[in-house]
Amino acid sequence: MPPTNVPSHPLESAPEHAADRRQALYQTLAQVPAGQVVGYGQLAELAGLGRAARWVGRILAQLPADTGLPWHRVVAADGRLSLPAGSPAGDEQRARLRAEGLTVRDNRVDIGRHGWRPNGAAVRVRPLHDTAKPHVP
Repeated sequence: MPPTNVPSHPLESAPEHAADRRQALYQTLAQVPAGQVVGYGQLAELAGLGRAARWVGRILAQLPADTGLPWHRVVAADGRLSLPAGSPAGDEQRARLRAEGLTVRDNRVDIGRHGWRPNGAAVRVRPLHDTAKPHVP
């Protein structure tokens, strides 16, 4: 029988580290400009989380409904929208992207045209300290 205290994902190894990783993700996501999109894996890498695209998807699915983070700007690496058309969240994502000037065609956006390509200095995740106020999604 496996131990019960083993994390379900390597990025969730300890509560304090999990909180730091979430903060890094939130801070990086907050920098994605209107009218641009980022892939789940690219967002993970920019946040310093390595290859964690699925983890990013799970964390974004847990954001509160009233979050100020631009969750709608996160898409699959090929520009495909992961949220199903006809679902409330999927319809909201499409509406938000269209309001920012993106065209959604065949359930995808043109990642070549609208993909976020920050230069090395553009994305800086602030170091998190015990006294730092956490970003509230």
